[in-house]
Amino acid sequence: MKRRDLLKAGIAGILVARQAPVFAQANTVHILRWADFVPAADKVLREVFAPEVQKALGIKLNVETVNANDIPARATASIQSGNGPDIFMLLNNYPHLYASAGVDVSALADEVGKAQGGIYEASAQLNKVGGKWVSMPWSVIPAMIAYRKSWFDEVGAKTFPKTWQEYHTVGKKLKANKHPIGQTLGNTFGDAPTFTYPLLWSFGGQEVDAKGKAMLNSKETLASVKFMTQFWKDAHDEGGLAWDDSNNNRAFLSGDISASLNGASIYVAALNGADKFKTDKGAPLHTDILHAPLPAGPKGAHAYHTAHNHMVMKYSKNAKGAIEFLRWAHRKGNYEKWFLVQKGFAVGTTRMWEKHDMWKNDPVMLPFRNGAAQQKRLMGFASQPDKKAAEAWNKFIVTVMYAQACGGKSTPEEAVKWAAGELGKIYT
Repeated sequence: MKRRDLLKAGIAGILVARQAPVFAQANTVHILRWADFVPAADKVLREVFAPEVQKALGIKLNVETVNANDIPARATASIQSGNGPDIFMLLNNYPHLYASAGVDVSALADEVGKAQGGIYEASAQLNKVGGKWVSMPWSVIPAMIAYRKSWFDEVGAKTFPKTWQEYHTVGKKLKANKHPIGQTLGNTFGDAPTFTYPLLWSFGGQEVDAKGKAMLNSKETLASVKFMTQFWKDAHDEGGLAWDDSNNNRAFLSGDISASLNGASIYVAALNGADKFKTDKGAPLHTDILHAPLPAGPKGAHAYHTAHNHMVMKYSKNAKGAIEFLRWAHRKGNYEKWFLVQKGFAVGTTRMWEKHDMWKNDPVMLPFRNGAAQQKRLMGFASQPDKKAAEAWNKFIVTVMYAQACGGKSTPEEAVKWAAGELGKIYT
């Protein structure tokens, strides 16, 4: 066939089909993520990743960001309708809740883990269901207490308190000085559960036993609620009952609170806005911020660090392109561009990133370096972070238990009884 005849045949075929051939169609990948607490990270996705992945793979990247608390509703609606983003960012153990809707990305996880020193065990537990990877771990946000060093010094705390009782004593003095502790106990995804679950564990409380039997109604749980109720009254800004994950950031940066459990976003914001955020003496605020882990209770010190994972949806018409984008994004040279602007707020889920030279730049951020590696307990302890654990977290049962008692809506005993009943409905 002559070239002219071949071209005619091709054009005729297009006219009959009334659509362009597949190779000419846009290869678009729509990813939905949270609106990052480090805005520069979203800028990297839109202004760096998008043009580079289009050049490298021919993929047009559509980045959509929403409040993290809105993600579950969006994911549920998209799954039910069979239409929506190709990739959803899912928090913590949500991959278990939506496992049947996700594409198997085991080959990708194995490839990335092998190339980057292995994926952390906690990340594997959150993203593997039935022996396969239903989503791909992207990052972990270690939770530490950001605190004003000078204000702690003023009340005699030259080092951060090691136990909850010590923190209570120091916090009472801080509040008397009009520098209360700020902690959200609202129905929100991040800082509230990363505070309440470790508090529960540090007193010996747990949601379930190793066999999945509900165990919340215990003397250990009650002891933690009684402690928190008094600690809240004596040391906290009691408006925190209505806070979401951004309120404590604003309160700290404006000088209204002295300490708050947080990712490093408070410090990063103060660092990036050194001319804007000042101490009461006029110094850059970031020079007066240090970080410490949560204190220990009768059963030790524990932590929970928020996980961000990417699920490629089965309904996607471009699942192959979505996986290729994730493969490209996880390559060291690409991921590094996103990782660096986080400055330690979000860390990688493979061991390679613990050793990055970035950690040499700022000693104030060093407590965050090994946060992902040290994640030992997950929601659903002492069993698995499975679908039931995800449902319990999604209903904020543990956090509401503390909020009810701290807010005076119920006694500690009533709050524990209510929470145990709600948990029992899930673990039946």
